[in-house]
Amino acid sequence: MIRTVGHSNHTIDHFIGLLKAGGIEVVVDVRSTPYSRRFPQFGRERLTQSLSGAGILYRYEGAALGGKPTDGAGYDVLAARPEFGQALDRLITGAADATLCLMCAEKEPLDCHRTVLVSRRLAERGVEVEHLLADGRRLPHAAVEEALLAATGEDLPDLFTTASDRTERLARAYARRERAMKRG
Repeated sequence: MIRTVGHSNHTIDHFIGLLKAGGIEVVVDVRSTPYSRRFPQFGRERLTQSLSGAGILYRYEGAALGGKPTDGAGYDVLAARPEFGQALDRLITGAADATLCLMCAEKEPLDCHRTVLVSRRLAERGVEVEHLLADGRRLPHAAVEEALLAATGEDLPDLFTTASDRTERLARAYARRERAMKRG
């Protein structure tokens, strides 16, 4: 299992509390730029120090798994890159030894590339993914995908697809969500 969380506008104490409640041993930062002007407690150095004091390790994977590449590539292009696949391999291997949590900035899973880009590809590889929510609840990735299908109108097959075409409908739903996120 791999978990995810958004640091949002949390205090560092609340954030660490969410991680502790989730049994997190390693935070994997998937932000392209591991800093926040508005919330300096989540800058790479300060965050590393705060997590270390709580007994949680920090790892940075934003270079391979970040959602804002310098060349402006879309998520399907990013996911096809060798370095992306290698980073997913590192996550899967690391999750065998420790409880990992992917961290980005956005509070809601469907507002963030950690879900639309990274968690999607982990789930496609058979990894169980769970999202830690700001109020302490946990949400299985499958439930997030069902919400995505419903929100994009892809929850029911159309005249040209069958009920078994969930993979195609989910791909269309993810593509719509990515476009909406980029429009901001």
